[in-house]
Amino acid sequence: MQVLIVILAVVDIIVCIGLVALVALQEGDETGLGSLAGNFETFMDKSKGGSFEEKLQKLTSIMAISFAVLSVILYLLTGRVA
Repeated sequence: MQVLIVILAVVDIIVCIGLVALVALQEGDETGLGSLAGNFETFMDKSKGGSFEEKLQKLTSIMAISFAVLSVILYLLTGRVA
């Protein structure tokens, strides 16, 4: 049982590092208050070339869910539930 916990902990750490890297790779949302002055992108501008960003967001979501599930499983396996 201890071997399983160690393997899951290592996988959890790897997923955590990958999640941090994916979040760092994403571009920030620059529209903010600049859209009040007319510096906003149209719908067509946003959809142009957005395939990489969409894939990056989906991969980030998958990694975040994986990290959360692995963390809960590790918590339950270590016997900390009252």
